[in-house]
Amino acid sequence: MTERRERVVVVGAGLAGSLAALHLARRGYEVDVHERRPDPRSALTSPGGRSINLGLSARGMRALEGVGLLTDVLKRSVPMRGRVVHSPDGAVRFQPYGVREHEILHSVLREELISLVVDAAEAEPGVRFHFGSRLVHLDRETATVRVEPTGGGDPTTVTADLVVGADGVFSTVRQQMQHGLRADYAQEFLPWGYKELTIPVGADGRPRVRLEALHVWPGHEALMVAHPNRDGSLTCSLFMAHEGPVSFTALDTPTAVSEFFHRHFPDAVGLMPDLVRELADHPVGHLVTVRTAPWRYADRVVLIGDAAHAVYPFYGQGMNSAFEDCLVLDGCLADHPDRATALAAYETARKPHTDVLADLSTANFEDLRDRVHRFGYTAAAAADRLLARLLPGRWVPLYAMVSHTTTPYADALARADRQDRILRAAGAGLVMAAGLAATATLRAGRRRSTRR
Repeated sequence: MTERRERVVVVGAGLAGSLAALHLARRGYEVDVHERRPDPRSALTSPGGRSINLGLSARGMRALEGVGLLTDVLKRSVPMRGRVVHSPDGAVRFQPYGVREHEILHSVLREELISLVVDAAEAEPGVRFHFGSRLVHLDRETATVRVEPTGGGDPTTVTADLVVGADGVFSTVRQQMQHGLRADYAQEFLPWGYKELTIPVGADGRPRVRLEALHVWPGHEALMVAHPNRDGSLTCSLFMAHEGPVSFTALDTPTAVSEFFHRHFPDAVGLMPDLVRELADHPVGHLVTVRTAPWRYADRVVLIGDAAHAVYPFYGQGMNSAFEDCLVLDGCLADHPDRATALAAYETARKPHTDVLADLSTANFEDLRDRVHRFGYTAAAAADRLLARLLPGRWVPLYAMVSHTTTPYADALARADRQDRILRAAGAGLVMAAGLAATATLRAGRRRSTRR
């Protein structure tokens, strides 16, 4: 007789769920992954199929390297060495992401990345993906799920040893796991939404703008961000209010679209020949932050990714933090033979930091919208980079800690706050020294005048 392998049901085959399935399979579990949407690999071969872009940074890279996928992912990415800021006054400035060669981000198509992870997980013995299969019911006491085909058909009941909720911001696993418990839950919608647009390659087949950078068009009433693609195009995200005088609702005619872009993003108009059609055809996405607890129930249910801690996308850490969840959960399962203890350790290790990430993401939205093009912001960022060069390892800007290291988010913020206090004190000291020097010079001048 052979020993029974413990069974896991993962609900959600997005980035977090697929990577979790890969980790769990390598830890010896039988894994069934149920996803209500179609196989993401079909989007890459369907006519006109497109994907949004993601910015891969150090945390995500570490997680992918741990399962042997990083090299393949980087081959399919475009390096972003900094951001190009298109100011409302027409000025265009480049702001590097760091001071060292490795301190860059990588733009990768979401569906390409998911497809690579799904392929790797599916190649593991005992991993089965069930696309077009949605969760109907979760019994947290027995780790039993009932799923049914999205196209119609009879439901199926599956009993597992562990259920992993990786089903996104509106997670059904989370709702049913927490039902009747003393659970905390806070959901916040940003009044702004977003639409995906395109900057295609030029008629000569070359990129229309600098490719190895994130392009940002800031503005208090609307913000646009563009990620580069390997074919020379860029995928843009236009962020603005859902409703109101300046909103997606107001862009209801070609004339309204033209007037809006000429007023807010004049240098982008000539880059986007399909602008009017794309704005009319593409849906508006929602931007949501979720904070919740608990993330787990006994030794039978656990949440990862957006199901546990959805954040706004403005720090580019949603995918990276979800991948980091998978890495930390895998480590906790390795360190604690008792699974209930492992799941508790995972939540304790992650939740304080993802709460901080939510705050950082909101603050970075305000920076990108209102400050990134202003002198004070660029001067402070330049001072941070200068100190990082002069004091390597001793001075690390907050952005560098979040994006280019795996320092836990709360620890990164605490260190950045200490550095800011030092910088402010130094600035105050320099002002005081300059004032004392000016006063001494003035007094000396008066003494000389008196002697005359």
